[in-house]
Amino acid sequence: MPLNIDQQYMEEALLEAEKGVGRTSPNPAVGAVVVKDGKIVGRGYHHKAGEPHAEVNAIEDAGECTVGATIFVTLEPCNHTGRTPPCTKAILEAGIQRVVIGSPDPNPGVKGGGAKFLASCGLAVTTGVLEQQCTAIIHPFLKHSSTGMPWVVMKAGMSLDGKISYQSGQGGKITSSRSAEKVHLLRDKLDAILIGVGTAEIDNPSLTVRLENGLGRDPLRIVLDPDLRLSPSAKMLSLTSSAETWLFCKQNSNSERYAALKERGAIIHEVSNGMDGRLDLSEVLKILGKNNIASVLVEGGAKIHGSMLRSGLVDEVNLFIAPFFIGDKGVSLLDGISFVNREQALKLRDVETTMIGEDILLKGYLNSVVSTGSVR
Repeated sequence: MPLNIDQQYMEEALLEAEKGVGRTSPNPAVGAVVVKDGKIVGRGYHHKAGEPHAEVNAIEDAGECTVGATIFVTLEPCNHTGRTPPCTKAILEAGIQRVVIGSPDPNPGVKGGGAKFLASCGLAVTTGVLEQQCTAIIHPFLKHSSTGMPWVVMKAGMSLDGKISYQSGQGGKITSSRSAEKVHLLRDKLDAILIGVGTAEIDNPSLTVRLENGLGRDPLRIVLDPDLRLSPSAKMLSLTSSAETWLFCKQNSNSERYAALKERGAIIHEVSNGMDGRLDLSEVLKILGKNNIASVLVEGGAKIHGSMLRSGLVDEVNLFIAPFFIGDKGVSLLDGISFVNREQALKLRDVETTMIGEDILLKGYLNSVVSTGSVR
């Protein structure tokens, strides 16, 4: 079904919003375009928390062309003063006559919502244009602002028979270079990347973003390391990177290793154990949320994936599936979780599949997003 004209311009606003993904936390990524006489005369997106919002940037880009124009914005304009003035004021002062909104403000308690206020001032207001797409781009904001915890994306590369490595204790590339490029794009859009210490020991990864254009942003690096086994000489502790490396360990861990890792620049957080005797993952996520980490990419390994799913902490799944089998010596995607029948099994919703070269990317959701709270 072809898009109507409002939807076409909202797609342009979504392209603007994409530019801010991973850079605005704890604020949402928002985009806007100003249209006059059938042409886009201004573009803008929210760059960083505390800086002008998308609407203000688009209006500034449009200059004098705003009078009588229409603004398309992916999220309902704010009508309250936070760290920046209300966007509704900027829209009114610019002489804009029509406002087209994608996703509504997720906080129903905000007095004088943007759409209602602008309509009361005589502007034509249209809501719900490409609402599903506009809401999807702010999933991390919705969860973080309502629960205090980050949006959790489980990612893995695996074979057709669900193996993430060829043998226990060994690494080895499974998916293609095209999939690797996609993974780096995913890392660039999320606030943090999390692995278990077993994966860190086997692969000695850098956990950085490597994009062809060199414009990538390294996420916060997180290692779940109950007994502080990570070597002080690990690659991730000797990088030239703006991102920190955080280790989560159990309380009263090895003091000598603690000192050595701190000397190498690691930030260490002690957390309690959960019901299964492993680190309390909810506590880990709460600590991240308190530090304005609104999204986390979980890259494994199998014990971490199993624990996250068993604890009901995974919101989104991204599986890169290579077109071959590994067999019974390979390590399965999940450890420590099982179901006896289809009715009990964890099921993804809104599943999408995409060809990435010869691999298949399977994406879907598990938890529901609670849409309350606003910090814009």
